[in-house]
Amino acid sequence: MAVNLKRSSGGDSDKGKTSRRRMLGWLTGAGLVGSAGLSAVSNFVFIRPRATYGQPQRFSVGKPEDYPSGTRAVLASRGICIIREGARLAAISTTCTHLGCTVGAADTGFACPCHGSRFDQDGNVTGGPAPRPLPWFQVTLAPNGEIEVDKDIEITPGSYLTL
Repeated sequence: MAVNLKRSSGGDSDKGKTSRRRMLGWLTGAGLVGSAGLSAVSNFVFIRPRATYGQPQRFSVGKPEDYPSGTRAVLASRGICIIREGARLAAISTTCTHLGCTVGAADTGFACPCHGSRFDQDGNVTGGPAPRPLPWFQVTLAPNGEIEVDKDIEITPGSYLTL
């Protein structure tokens, strides 16, 4: 008696089925296409410049009546100190000219907490390693009545906006 051990070639029962080899081929191809797409997108994101624009250098700081005479208001978020003396107004930088630390208002002017630079009320260096005085910025009165400071334009120290 001979036993027939031949496998069935699939006949009618295997017509709609996909072979394992073909399925692995499809999955491999899909993985390669997906990897290529992901690589192309990541290369594009890497090459595209990531410009991070800082705060605008020209900004409004409020109305003149917000700063009564004798005021020395430090606006830390903007890096300036608004000074009002009578009908005159000015803006002085609060960034130390030594290494860029933020200076704080002191009784005698400004003091840098990082390396000990000292500045008088007008921003002139009175001590420490700071190489030059604190810069003064242009102050204008906008048509809507608000004070605008332009940090792109440095002016001569002691120059005030007369209201």
